[in-house]
Amino acid sequence: MKKIIVAASAILLLQACTTFDPYTGESKTSSTAIGAATGASLAAVVAYLKNKDEDSNTRNKRILAAGAGGAAIGGGIGYYMDSQEAKLRKQLRDSGVSVERDGDRINLIMPGNITFASNSTSINNKFISVLHSVALVLEEYNKTLILVSGYTDSVGSTQYNQQLSENRANSVAKYFLGQNILIDRLEIVGFGETQPIATNDTAAGRDLNRRVEITLLPVTES
Repeated sequence: MKKIIVAASAILLLQACTTFDPYTGESKTSSTAIGAATGASLAAVVAYLKNKDEDSNTRNKRILAAGAGGAAIGGGIGYYMDSQEAKLRKQLRDSGVSVERDGDRINLIMPGNITFASNSTSINNKFISVLHSVALVLEEYNKTLILVSGYTDSVGSTQYNQQLSENRANSVAKYFLGQNILIDRLEIVGFGETQPIATNDTAAGRDLNRRVEITLLPVTES
């Protein structure tokens, strides 16, 4: 299992702005809120991948050869990610998981208060069925890279929070491995307390900052 420690330093305030999706019945985050919520943390994820993965083409070929039929998505990347997004929204309706879209990337934000007990790295039993629903979609749409990133609030030491964020991301990734998701598709990173999406001065803000995010990126040939 891969384990990565990354330091980043960006602060973002979450803005609540939702619209109603008539197709799924879901309260859908608007483009304004998407920009606010993904902003710094998603930028850090993308920067991490670009800086870390000098051999991404080789990795992508392994993914395609091992479990994706040997062919890349091609010119239909947008449609492929649209279809995956629609299925995730349907599966995760009323689950507490936020589904956000930024170009060809899909981001799933899983608040810590529904994913893990306080100071625990064991997945909440009530959340297992939600992760199972996610895993089913990930298995079906097997031409995506899955980056699992952990985040914490600012309570406790920086070192403790860094380790906690890594361990929680690893717990989610290990669950996916047990659900037939290829290890080559998984990247794991812990950001500790460095990427808040809300203020750490309130309990509600800290609840939002304690989270695991799953970023899905299309696998291409280059």
